[in-house]
Amino acid sequence: MEHIIENIKQIEARITVACERAGRAREEVKLLLATKTVTPERIKVAFAAGYTLIAENKVQELKEKYEALSDVPHTNHFIGHLQTNKVKEILRYGVSCVESVDRLDLAQKLQQRLATEDKHLDVLLQVNTSAEESKYGVAPDKALDLARAVAQCDRLHIKGLMTIGLFSAEEEKVRVCFQLLRRLQGEIAALGLPGVVMEELSMGMSGDLEIAIEEGATIVRVGTAIFGKRVYPDSYYWKESRE
Repeated sequence: MEHIIENIKQIEARITVACERAGRAREEVKLLLATKTVTPERIKVAFAAGYTLIAENKVQELKEKYEALSDVPHTNHFIGHLQTNKVKEILRYGVSCVESVDRLDLAQKLQQRLATEDKHLDVLLQVNTSAEESKYGVAPDKALDLARAVAQCDRLHIKGLMTIGLFSAEEEKVRVCFQLLRRLQGEIAALGLPGVVMEELSMGMSGDLEIAIEEGATIVRVGTAIFGKRVYPDSYYWKESRE
């Protein structure tokens, strides 16, 4: 388990250097631990080190780990593709923010269920900034329309945007994705939609977090660089059936 702590220290150092280079305070960037396939025992090692913001990609994993992690105060986001028939479970297992709202029918199902349970939920709108078929997210040119529509759901509180950047060794191509998300953040903020606060940009992962921080990320999502390689490729977690 010691390697988890050492890996966190290395990620912390990378974030700190990136913030300094970008002229930003370290406190402006949250480290979110992507815990897909990670056992509760290993997640608790990170909790003990003070890192309690985590996220799952699949509802089934959220469900399986819920009891084991419930004795430690933590914050759980959901960052995977959310099917509408899983909305009830998302709310049952303590998710405080869904970062992957990418279509109106999902927002409406969340709204309906939240109204029934008299609850509210923070959400981020997921944008497919790389235009890759393998990734979910609203098309950039539809993002403002989605924001307008989701803003009508009074149980949902839009806090910002999320994207998965292009997986590429060419930094400038990756940077373009993050720059696009930040530009959309400004455009949506300028709409002045009631209840919409464009404060979060969730972008950047193990391989590109420095670029994301330079372009304004407030949340970086890191899993592999902390918990190690996974059995399945990332594509396994994205390509669920589309509704």
